[in-house]
Amino acid sequence: MSAKVDQPAQEFSGIRNILWPIHNHEMKKFIPMGLMLMFILFNYTLMRDSKDAFVVKAPGGGAEVLSFLKLGGVLPCAMIFMLIYAKLANVMSSEKIFYVLITFFMAFFVVFGFVLNPLSPILNASPDTIEQWRSVLPKSLYWPIVAVANWTFSLYYVMAELWGSVAIGLLFWQFANATTKISESKRFYGFYGLIGNVGLIASAGCLTVGANIGLSAKATGTTRGYGNGVVENHFFITCCIVAACLIIMYIYSWIHKNVLTDPNLFDQSQIKTKKSKLKLSLSESFKCIFQSSYLGLLLMIVLGYNICMPCVELIWKSQLNIAYPDPNDYLNMMGRLSLCTGAFTILFTIIGMNILRRCSWRLAALITPIMFLSTSAIFFLLLNYTRVAGPFVPVNMWFFSTTVVFVTVYVGLIQNVCSKGTKYSLFDSTKQMAYIPLDPELKSKGQAAVEVVGGRLGKSGGAAIISAMLSFVGGNATLISLTPYVGPFILLIATLWLLSVFGLNKKFLALTNKENE
Repeated sequence: MSAKVDQPAQEFSGIRNILWPIHNHEMKKFIPMGLMLMFILFNYTLMRDSKDAFVVKAPGGGAEVLSFLKLGGVLPCAMIFMLIYAKLANVMSSEKIFYVLITFFMAFFVVFGFVLNPLSPILNASPDTIEQWRSVLPKSLYWPIVAVANWTFSLYYVMAELWGSVAIGLLFWQFANATTKISESKRFYGFYGLIGNVGLIASAGCLTVGANIGLSAKATGTTRGYGNGVVENHFFITCCIVAACLIIMYIYSWIHKNVLTDPNLFDQSQIKTKKSKLKLSLSESFKCIFQSSYLGLLLMIVLGYNICMPCVELIWKSQLNIAYPDPNDYLNMMGRLSLCTGAFTILFTIIGMNILRRCSWRLAALITPIMFLSTSAIFFLLLNYTRVAGPFVPVNMWFFSTTVVFVTVYVGLIQNVCSKGTKYSLFDSTKQMAYIPLDPELKSKGQAAVEVVGGRLGKSGGAAIISAMLSFVGGNATLISLTPYVGPFILLIATLWLLSVFGLNKKFLALTNKENE
């Protein structure tokens, strides 16, 4: 990539300056990258929403299982993946690694969708056995054992989580950072999200279609698996995932053939520079993080979001599980979340990117933690009332009546939409911009460690706290009963997140100013 700062391009004027600050000759580079992110996010949303439905609605399952899976499943697998990636990076080109990893994920989701999922009643422990365990096992052992008992769904959950870190955080953004100049990134990165988040809206439609297929199969008695229509639902989702993976690889190949060979869009000398760099071992890659305060601050920012947001999300999903007992209805609600998040992200991308271009990196990077804290405070206040009053207490709201749990679900939906929308539109863009001034070795392996391991360590850190609380707070501890303890914990982590933004801003400005000299 070109970390080199080029001369500023001619400024745009009028509406074009606000809505589409991309030069005509840059479309050949910008549009394919945006489309590739769109299909990656499309898959990520399908996987993310369906993985939760599988685990939460599995026999004996619940939102409480998610925290144990993040800690005992996702984190170790992320560490193993980091070992494999470091070895691949030393023997294969980044282009070959891209194809190998996308193909690997695609193959797994095909096997799960057409083999493991239909055979889950045979491969997993029976519902009667799990129900017997519920009556005899202590809470500290029950949830982890349920995760193992439903191992096919747990494996799908882990692989779906890794797709988010690998395909988005590593493969796409590392490729974008390798082909984008700092001057381009302020215009490109947010608007990649503008195109990319169309994938969230499209995935919401696919989830709705899949849920309807499942409900139809259930109504007609033509279901397989556990007989709830989830197998038929996921057949359709698997076909969508495979089609998107093939399109992603095609776009990536097209960019290599038509964009990276165009000297007006990419400087080939950067490839030679990168190939001549000394390659680091895995232990040396981690040393780079611990010895670089710059990467350390980036890691703190990644940890901040990935600890705070999943903690709030887990509690929200426990309320969603109560409000929507049917797995197809649960998945349909997750589709609404994706639809609203995609629409909000597209709108906020336009606003946010103009903040980034006209104001400062620091201001743009601070918006996500501020949005998270303000919406979470309202959500936790309502959760505390729900915890005391009970989920099904009637509530009269303007022109309709409902129950507390449905109010909690929709307030949590708003919290998710606002926090994720600012994350996708500004947090990701500002974070990826911060990698650009680094040298190629730090950018490659340092980014891999921060994104894959740091992201998973963040989610697993929050999951470890919640798992410990579930095990030791009391025999009947549930996620909602933990809200008085989770709130202060999140406030502390979010404060460290904010402080890290200020610290990284100073170092980022120092590096970019040095590049300008």
